Amino acid sequence: MSSAPPLARIPVGVIVERRKATNPWIDYVWRAASVLPGEAAAKPWTLLGTQDDVTTFYAGAANVDLFRSETANYRDNLASEVPSLWVMLRPTSLDPPYELMAVTADPAEGEAFTEAGNDLIEVVAMPEAVREIVAAFVAEHHVEREFFKRQRDRADPEALGRRSPSRGSDDE
Repeated sequence: MSSAPPLARIPVGVIVERRKATNPWIDYVWRAASVLPGEAAAKPWTLLGTQDDVTTFYAGAANVDLFRSETANYRDNLASEVPSLWVMLRPTSLDPPYELMAVTADPAEGEAFTEAGNDLIEVVAMPEAVREIVAAFVAEHHVEREFFKRQRDRADPEALGRRSPSRGSDDE
């Protein structure tokens, strides 16, 4: 992610699922299930429905920020078999048990989300409406950059072989 402000923001809503766990140490397993284009009128953590052992919630709204410097990453994501969005949910000690932190279309940023350790990171399919906006952004702002391989500095063999005379040696 860039430190510059984003050139575009795509509002999205995040749907999460809670499944009954088959584990003696936890009661439920949570995951981001999907992302909806646009902002929903529902409040964060609105119950959407229950079917069998699966309960779905509207976790809240977020923005997918688009930066000119990351267009190559967006382009690669769009060229993948299933263009994706990365959703970051952070555990809380309250109810609801997670806070929606971010949604990104940048695979590198999505991978960086995993470095925190405790956050729940899910990859979900990118909705077609979001894909179209990201594709238009890439078409407008992407500039192909030539790869420059850096050359190492050559070592001076004369400098490596010289040593200054040591003081206090036995020859004095």
